[in-house]
Amino acid sequence: MALSWARIWRVVLATTFVVVATQVSYAQLDASALMRAQRQGKDITGGYGANPYENGEQQVDENGNPVNGEQADTTKKKKPRKPLESYFFSDSIRALRNFQWNIDRDFNTVRVSPIDTTLTRWRLDYPHYHERLGSNSVGGLGQASTEVNYFEREHSREFSFATPYDAYTYRMDNAPFYNMKHPYIWMTYLESGQKRYREEHFEITLSQNINPSTSVGVNYRARGARGKYDVSRIKNQNFAGTVAHTGRRYSVHAGYIHNHIEQQESGGVVGEWAITDTTFEMPSGVPMRLAGAEAKNTYRNNNFFIKQSIGIPLVRMTERDFSMADLPAVYLGHTFEYNEWSKVYVDKYATYTDERYSRNPNGSYNKHVDTYYKNWYLNPTNSRDSTYERIITNRLFVQAQPWDRNGVVGTLDGGVGLDLHTYSQFGMQDYLTGKQQREKRTSWFAYAGIQGKIRKWVDWGADFKIYPSGYRGGDYSVGGHASFTAFIKGKPFTLSGAVKEQMTTAGYWLENWSSNHYNWHKEFKKEGETRFNVAFMVPDHGIELGFWQTILRNKIYYGPDVVPVQHDGTVSVTSIYLQKNFHIKGVHLDHRVLVQLTSDRHVVPVPLVSAFLSYYYEFWIKRDVLRVQVGVDGRFNTSYYAQGYDPALSVFFNQNDVEVGNYPYLDAFVSAKWKRMRILLKYQHWNHNLFGNNEYFAVAKYPLNPGMFKFGISWAFYD
Repeated sequence: MALSWARIWRVVLATTFVVVATQVSYAQLDASALMRAQRQGKDITGGYGANPYENGEQQVDENGNPVNGEQADTTKKKKPRKPLESYFFSDSIRALRNFQWNIDRDFNTVRVSPIDTTLTRWRLDYPHYHERLGSNSVGGLGQASTEVNYFEREHSREFSFATPYDAYTYRMDNAPFYNMKHPYIWMTYLESGQKRYREEHFEITLSQNINPSTSVGVNYRARGARGKYDVSRIKNQNFAGTVAHTGRRYSVHAGYIHNHIEQQESGGVVGEWAITDTTFEMPSGVPMRLAGAEAKNTYRNNNFFIKQSIGIPLVRMTERDFSMADLPAVYLGHTFEYNEWSKVYVDKYATYTDERYSRNPNGSYNKHVDTYYKNWYLNPTNSRDSTYERIITNRLFVQAQPWDRNGVVGTLDGGVGLDLHTYSQFGMQDYLTGKQQREKRTSWFAYAGIQGKIRKWVDWGADFKIYPSGYRGGDYSVGGHASFTAFIKGKPFTLSGAVKEQMTTAGYWLENWSSNHYNWHKEFKKEGETRFNVAFMVPDHGIELGFWQTILRNKIYYGPDVVPVQHDGTVSVTSIYLQKNFHIKGVHLDHRVLVQLTSDRHVVPVPLVSAFLSYYYEFWIKRDVLRVQVGVDGRFNTSYYAQGYDPALSVFFNQNDVEVGNYPYLDAFVSAKWKRMRILLKYQHWNHNLFGNNEYFAVAKYPLNPGMFKFGISWAFYD
C-alpha cells in the first residue's frame, strides 16, 4: 500500500490517547480551578464576584485548611484574561468560534478564511478540483496537474519543477494559522479502489490557543496510490507546523514546512488505442511508455520562515482603545525565509512497443518499437539527474497607518529585500570532478503599496515591485485593484477589477539545464505581460461573471521537443467565466462554464469551452443532526491539443500530435454531515464504459482513472 495501515493506526491511536489525556487533564484542572474560584470568591469567567470572606470569615485552601488565620485581602484584584486585540482582525472575525488565516510574503497583512467543515467541497476529494473548474491532472490523487483556466496557472520562477504539485504542497503563503476558542483536532481518511490499486488520503490537524493571541498548529497530510495503471505509484506527504502571536502591538508568524513526494513515472500510454479499445479489461494491462524503465522522481522540500512586526502608535493609547486598528500608527517588521528544494530523477534504458503504430490498407497494424527519450548524453543505460535549489530571503518593511486601518487611506507600505539564490545540478563536468558545482546569484528588490476602504462599499489598492540590480535587475511589476459593493434588500452586489503590468527574467532552469536526456544553455529576453480582469458577483443568488484579458510579450514555453523556446512577438489570451447556481428548495443545480480564446494555440493551448456541472439534492434526515447530499458531478471540455507531461523535467509542454476532450467525466456521490462528522460515498467516473468515446484524457497520453468506489470520513473535535 502507498500508506501503511499499521502506520495510520499508530497515528490514530496515538492521537486518540493524546486527546483523551488532554481532556482528562483539562477536566482535572477545570475542577481544581472551579473549587479554588468558589472558595476565593472569583467569578468562574475569570473576573471577581462577591467574596464570601469579606466579612471577616477565615480563608481556607482547596483542602479546607486555614490559611495563616488571615482575613481575605479584598484590595488585590486579579487582571481579567485579555481578549484577542490584534489589529489584523475585525470585530466580526473575532466573534467567530474558530478561524484560520494565511500571511502575505511582502506586506503586513493576513488573508482570513473560515475553517471548512461543511459539505460544500467535501465531495471534491482531489485538491486540484477545489477552485472553479479545477486542474487537468496526469492521473489520480497526488499527481501533477495544471489549471484549466490559464489565468489561474502558477507563473513562479522558483523551482518550477515543483509547480505541478502546488495543489498539494505547503508554502509560506498557504501555511495555515489558527485561532481557536477550544483545542481543535480534525482527522480525515479516504480510500478507494481494490487493494492492489488503492488510493488513500490521511490528514490530521491539531491546533490550540495558549492564550487568545497566541496559537500553535500542526498539519500533516499523507496521500498515496498504488495506481490503476502500471508504474503509477505515488506517495505525497506534507507537513506544516506553525506558531502565531498576534498581540496588541507585536505580532510574529513562524513555521516549518516539509514536502516529500515520490512518483513512479509511466510516460503515458503507448497509443490512445490502449484506452479507447476495450480489449484491456484491467487497467494494469494498459501498456505504458516507461513501463520497463523503472522511472521515478523524488522531491524534497524544507522551508522555515519567520515574520514579525512591532506597532508604534502615533497617539497615546488608553484602556478604551481595544486595538491599534483605529489609531494612527507605524509598524516596523522583518521577514526571513529559508526555502530549499531538491529533485532526483532516475530511470534505465528500455523500449516500448506500439502494437498499432500505423495501419495497412488491408486493415492490419504495423508495430513500432521505440524509446521514450531520444538522447542519452551522460550514460547510455541509466539516468540519475540530481537538481537542487535554495533561496534565502530577507525583507525589511514599514507600514504607515495614517488614520484608521480601514479608512479611505488605510495603510501605506514599503520595503526592501534581498534574495540569495543557489542552484546546482549533476552535469557532464561533474563526472570528471565527482562533485556538483553550485552557482550563486543575488537579487535586490524594493516594493510599496497602498490600501484603502470606504466603509463596506469600496475597497481599493495599488502596489509595485522593482529589482534595481542583481540577477533580476530590471524586473518590475505594478498593479492596482478596486471593488465596489452595493446592497439591495440587504444582499451584496459586487463589481471588482484589477490591472497588472510586469516584466520578468527567465528562470534559471529555463536558461541552464544539463541532464542525461536534455541539455541546453540559452539566453532569453525578458518576458512581458499586461493583464486585467473584471468580475461581477451576487453571492446570495449564486452568480459570478468574470472576464480576463492578457497580452503576452516574448512568451517562453516548452515546445514539442520539451526544450524551452521563446515566441518572438505577442500573444493574447481571453477568458470569460460564468457561474450560476440554482437552488429550489433542496435541489441544487450548479453551473460553471469557462470560455477561453488564444491568438496562437502553439504558444498557449487552451480548450475553447470547459464546464463543471453539479446537480444534487440536499436534505435533513434529522434536523440539526444529520444532513445529506445525493447527486452527480460532471466535467467536460471541448477537443484541443492539450499539453503533454515530461517526467524527466516535471514540466508540461506544448504538443501538436494528440487532441484531447469531448468526453464527459461523471462522479456519483452521497455525502453527509452527522454532527461533527462528514461521510462520503462516491463512485468516481461511473460512466466509464457506459457512454462517451472512452477518450478520458485531460493531459495528452495520460488517461484519467477509470471507475472506482470511494469511502471517506472527516471528524472534527473542538474540545
